[in-house]
Amino acid sequence: MAIGLMGVAGPNRLAPPGQMPPNTVALSEMMRELSARPGFTEAMLAELDKGGKKGPALLTPKLIDELRKRILGKDWESLDHFPGWTMQAINPTVRVIGHVAGKSETAEDMSAVHPGASPSAAQTSEHLDLGPYALDKPDTISLEKPSDLPGFTTDGLVSSLGAGVVRGDGPNDLAPEHAQSQRLAYVLNRLAANKLEGAELFTVSKSTTPDDVIRDLQSTGHEVTVTDSRYFANFGHLHYNGKDVMMPFYVNSQIMVPGTKRPLLVPVSHAEYEWHIRGPHVNADVSYYFGVDGKSEWRTMDTLDQPWVMKRDAHTYRGADAVEVTRLASALTVAYMHLHASHAALPFGGYYALGVCQDGVSAIEKKMTGKVTLFPNTADASFFTDARDAEINALMLAIPKDRDGKAPEPERIFGSLPTEDLEGISIPGLGADLVAVHTAWMDGSLKRTRTWKSTAAEVLLFSMGALLLVGAVRRARRMTR
Repeated sequence: MAIGLMGVAGPNRLAPPGQMPPNTVALSEMMRELSARPGFTEAMLAELDKGGKKGPALLTPKLIDELRKRILGKDWESLDHFPGWTMQAINPTVRVIGHVAGKSETAEDMSAVHPGASPSAAQTSEHLDLGPYALDKPDTISLEKPSDLPGFTTDGLVSSLGAGVVRGDGPNDLAPEHAQSQRLAYVLNRLAANKLEGAELFTVSKSTTPDDVIRDLQSTGHEVTVTDSRYFANFGHLHYNGKDVMMPFYVNSQIMVPGTKRPLLVPVSHAEYEWHIRGPHVNADVSYYFGVDGKSEWRTMDTLDQPWVMKRDAHTYRGADAVEVTRLASALTVAYMHLHASHAALPFGGYYALGVCQDGVSAIEKKMTGKVTLFPNTADASFFTDARDAEINALMLAIPKDRDGKAPEPERIFGSLPTEDLEGISIPGLGADLVAVHTAWMDGSLKRTRTWKSTAAEVLLFSMGALLLVGAVRRARRMTR
């Protein structure tokens, strides 16, 4: 995959190369000023531990502890590149918790005895937002009528941590459509849930599936565009004295930055599918992804992103392709509900074990394009065995996995980025590293970091070679006697 280095340029860039956007501070700058304030660090960590709205920034207890150590140790450089671990190092921090939880919960024991379980009403309520459209009540609605849901509010989204620090984001330019967008998200989730055992039939006019609704909207004069959109994940969503706090979540790519002894640390990205609908009756914008909240569902997308996270639409779908992406997202929603029923005790709502936001997007990308250009994917394919979800199982099995420490392909590292203008990335130092690595990738000089496996393999090969050499020398000596 060739990524252009001259995408967005000049005045369209957020900031000059290597500089943060205006009104933005690094996490280290905020913590330099506030870490000595009694109780603040623990209050912030407790807030971060609640999870965020986007991306694979799952903060396990070990990661929270690591973040605490860097703050208390005033290790500001590494704080701004947190955690900077390989996926192989991150994986055990999740597996340990999953192992303990999986053995301590009755629900998990029950699912082991009764595979193929259907979600209970409580599980549906916890893992799928249906709004006013209850699973146990048949209903028919029309999207031609105005939505009676409330408009956008920051209630429950924005909170103050004190000392001038706020967590959460205000409205973006899609917020005026919130009532329509929220209704559409509920409707698509409820239509997907029609395929759950015990669900009463829910229809929108005559449509009984999400893809039927999209097809009907297209036939009634609505323009429907679906994009595969990628951002840098923001694991903090913090603001300090009115400024955005830059908080990417770095992963060690196991690729050397040319001319240095450093590995390329790359911020993980958030990926989602976005539906943009404009027409005579419906004007709404919704997204689909599997989130930190453990929900695989359609959601509104009207909170403001900090500028440094950027955005790139990797693929755009219209017409029949938009309908097909909708069908696949619906199938993923149903599959994840089955997974929640069968593995109810998985920690974090199954997030990470069942995948992160990238996995579902990767599965659909694989079906639509034949390729996968996202990193990381964390789903454990051994969970995806329910015969009712055979299509999704096959797709999840087919996508690359980043659980065993195997170095990711450069195509997926660069494909995950939210821009093609590498020099224009506004995270200090990252753009230059990416340009250097991309150049090495293109000219064939790319080098990987050394791992214990590669070192062990080299030692083994050297030992075998030495033994063969010794044997050859001994044979030669015997022949000359």
